[in-house]
Amino acid sequence: MTFAFLVAAALAASPASEPQPLTIGETVVLEAVGAERQVNIILPPDYAAEPDKRWPVIYLLDGAMKQDLMMGAGLMRWGALWGRSQDAIIVGIETKDRQRELLPPSADPDERKRWPSAGESAAFRQWLADTVKPMIEARYRHDGTAFLVGESAAGHFVVETWAESPALFTGYAAISPSLQWDSEALSRRALGDAKRPPLYLSLADEGGATESGMMRLLGVLPTEQPYCFSDRRKQLRHATSLHGLLPEALQYLLPTKADWLEEFGMVLRCERRGGER
Repeated sequence: MTFAFLVAAALAASPASEPQPLTIGETVVLEAVGAERQVNIILPPDYAAEPDKRWPVIYLLDGAMKQDLMMGAGLMRWGALWGRSQDAIIVGIETKDRQRELLPPSADPDERKRWPSAGESAAFRQWLADTVKPMIEARYRHDGTAFLVGESAAGHFVVETWAESPALFTGYAAISPSLQWDSEALSRRALGDAKRPPLYLSLADEGGATESGMMRLLGVLPTEQPYCFSDRRKQLRHATSLHGLLPEALQYLLPTKADWLEEFGMVLRCERRGGER
């Protein structure tokens, strides 16, 4: 008796209903930095059922359907199911030319030759501030907190935004940020002593200027700056850092009061300053 026969028999005995569309969110197409792009919104499962509740908002860079949206939303929901981090509204920001949109200008001739379009991160950030955030805040029930998350070039954008426009978001997560860009210029920037929002940083096996840029940045963080640095140079590759560390980043930025997390190994394995969140 074949498997196909068994499946056919089962369906005949208990006919399935007609398949229905599975809707997981909403999308808006906007123009920024010379290109149309999707802004994808995934609401918490209880959003409609709890009309009086308000939610944090996570802005996920590289957040198109063909980029990191589904993985990011899945890991966030997994964390919420376990009580590891709070549930939230996910806003996925599609990127089209990542170097152009996520990185500032570079004085390095090799980088300028390889990525001639790079350098418009300031314009992309202004678009987030002037267009995307006001749209989300007007349309959805948010609780007033907003978190920016990105990896690699998007991680550089996260750190640059934290340094230049800290009040734009409540907290920041830069996973394996490309701090080698422009001869590590971002890590050489004078930050002063002002306390900025909490910052999650991580380092995988990148080595070289990416690693030295990270170590320099850690050394110049303001004294009172709350941060969580996850050193995974011996455990993770650059290609595995986002899905490996996003749950920890969300646990740091959106903590819960769950008292069972350590029992299940869901602990923050990072160097921290600024006390518990």
